[in-house]
Amino acid sequence: MTAHLGLAAKVEAGVGSSPARPDGRLKVTGEFAFSSDLWADQMVWGATLRSPHPRARIVGIDVGPALAIAGVRAVLTHEDVPGRKVYGLEIADQPVLAFDEIRYQGEAVAIVAADHPETAARAAAAIRVEYEVLPPITDPEAAVLPDGPRVHADRPNLLRHVPIRRGDPDVSAPVVVSGVYDVGMQDQAFLGPESGLAVPADDGGVDLYVATQWLHSDQGQVAESLGLPPDKVRFTLAGVGGAFGGREDLSMQIHACLLALRTGRPVKMVYGREESFFGHVHRHPARLWYEHGADEDGRLVYVKARILLDGGAYASSSPAVAANAATLGIGPYDVPNVVMDAEVVYSNNPPCGAMRGFGAVQACFAYESQMDRLAEAVGVDPVEVRVRNALKVGDLMPTGQVVEGAAPVAELLRLVQGRPAPGPADLLPGGTANTTRGEGVVRGVGYGIGIKNVGFSEGFDDYSTARVRLELVGDRPAVLVHTAAAEVGQGLVTVLAQIARTELGVSQVTIAPADTSVGSAGSSSASRQTYVTGGAVKAACEAVRERLLARLGGGQGLRLADERVVDATGAQVASLADLLGGEALEETVEWRHKPTHPLHPETGQGDAHVQYAFAAHRATVDVDVELGLVRVVEIATAQDVGKAVNPKAVEGQIQGGTAQGLGLALLEEIQVVDGVVRNPSFTDYLIPTIMDMPPMSLDILELADPDAPYGLRGVGEPPTISSTPAVVAAIRAATGTALTRVPVRPEHITGTAC
Repeated sequence: MTAHLGLAAKVEAGVGSSPARPDGRLKVTGEFAFSSDLWADQMVWGATLRSPHPRARIVGIDVGPALAIAGVRAVLTHEDVPGRKVYGLEIADQPVLAFDEIRYQGEAVAIVAADHPETAARAAAAIRVEYEVLPPITDPEAAVLPDGPRVHADRPNLLRHVPIRRGDPDVSAPVVVSGVYDVGMQDQAFLGPESGLAVPADDGGVDLYVATQWLHSDQGQVAESLGLPPDKVRFTLAGVGGAFGGREDLSMQIHACLLALRTGRPVKMVYGREESFFGHVHRHPARLWYEHGADEDGRLVYVKARILLDGGAYASSSPAVAANAATLGIGPYDVPNVVMDAEVVYSNNPPCGAMRGFGAVQACFAYESQMDRLAEAVGVDPVEVRVRNALKVGDLMPTGQVVEGAAPVAELLRLVQGRPAPGPADLLPGGTANTTRGEGVVRGVGYGIGIKNVGFSEGFDDYSTARVRLELVGDRPAVLVHTAAAEVGQGLVTVLAQIARTELGVSQVTIAPADTSVGSAGSSSASRQTYVTGGAVKAACEAVRERLLARLGGGQGLRLADERVVDATGAQVASLADLLGGEALEETVEWRHKPTHPLHPETGQGDAHVQYAFAAHRATVDVDVELGLVRVVEIATAQDVGKAVNPKAVEGQIQGGTAQGLGLALLEEIQVVDGVVRNPSFTDYLIPTIMDMPPMSLDILELADPDAPYGLRGVGEPPTISSTPAVVAAIRAATGTALTRVPVRPEHITGTAC
């Protein structure tokens, strides 16, 4: 273990090692209890009636036919919501149950509780709703016009505009490349559908066991709508089957609690796959206009860009997504003159919000496509043009923020460029279908590099709370770590235990179930939990250690290792068991990273982000230019993680993130026509399988951030950002087609697109 940790000797399964996940075997064998597996005595089932229309007025609702069905215990509409009738992450604009106007297909209108799930579904279908169908507002370019029809009568369709202005807006350059790019609507496609169990309590409150990303945010919104104080709405994290941003917003939480309080019974709600597509937000589809000006050597003089994001019917986290798209929308490049405008609008399309990469994904596809065009225009290798413009430590972002810590943009590009080229592929495009024997198959290589912020931004009070308890269990010291941080599959529970072992020199560490009885840990998003909750656990352990060593006079050079207190030479001073005796030491710490600041509303200047992370990809593809089929042969990637707290988990995050980027490049899109979703199933919404993923080579750099715990950087999002443009660039290199839209479809390659 490196000396900068300030600890004793290496602790087994501590920071820098890769211990097995405590939930790993259970998940592999199918024994793990996900939220959809919850059960309680006298439990009844909840179901939701959803609108078939993307826009309509509700003229009337008749629940009588549903109540007449045997086994139905409750049917609720907006009139039965006792507290605030709307909710939302940033803006409370989404109805708990629609009460005036339907704003997207799948909006919840009524909820039912019944003794059997099929009875609940039948009762929901029996509710009679009279709609006045209205023409939906589905074109974001039309929605942004100030004089057009509004999605919300009380607010304009333009949800947020983020301008960035740096340098001379009128500067010119001898080489100019421009393009218009489109990104489709991607789904998080987590395998565990929305689900949870609400249990009414004797004190008039309710306990909810639910799969979520942010327990305290859910608690606050649910309590408002139930008309209850937060201490009577208690949340416990249930087993989460993936998230990727799609569980930041509420889904069934308020509905299950309303039904539980009305029936006096535990209520379980589990969405089917089709309902899941309507029950959570998606990645914003986007149109992006870019113009890059450079000198004859390809060095950037200016970038002018406009990004238009379709936020759908409700705000969710769209304002923050727009800010990320704007502030990161030039890429990891040093550009002296920037004019950027990012806009997000309401429409009657499905609501969009957080998804892995959070605004940076859409922008990266556009600016990396532009860098390839620039390379061609000046006759320079695609990697070389990127290296010439690469950000370095001390450079300024378009917001004026100084890049600190590490910015190995050029190094990451050289690493992926230097990887050996892959040999012939085992499978040609078309895979096992044997659609070709090699005729018409062309190989291409493409590159992409991206930038992502870590943590919440723009002055948000971003913190996490950790409670750490050190005591004897039997005759050995043991640690209990309690946070409200959501384990959503990323391995956080493993990492928190590693930190506690490292800081306190104790092998036996238990991670308590995450719930709202401890202070907030914020959301499991923005690649922030290892940084912020890891920082909180580290700080709480340090506070416990300080109290423990105070019993020995707080001597200099004393440290904890292998359940002992040792001096600078490693000699034992005392055992932890003797020093603890029968007393437990417990500390609760609220930990914050260094502050961020709001953006200037007119210029977009400000230190908005706490940390930047970078990743690069090289993709090699085989393309059947006659059939339009693509097979990704190999992906090389390089990423700076600051400190690999758990190296195997880091590798898994990079591989998984790359898979989602590949999916956006080639397969994944929610098809929305006139506000209606055409493919709400895994039959028609395609995600990469193991057969679609190529071999991957990884280079992981550990360039410490001096302000972060252990020097770490958030890992989860960067690989999703740069993998998409790398795959598309490789297809362009193979085919010579422009490919300005993702996902790339066969007709885009063959030239038969309408």
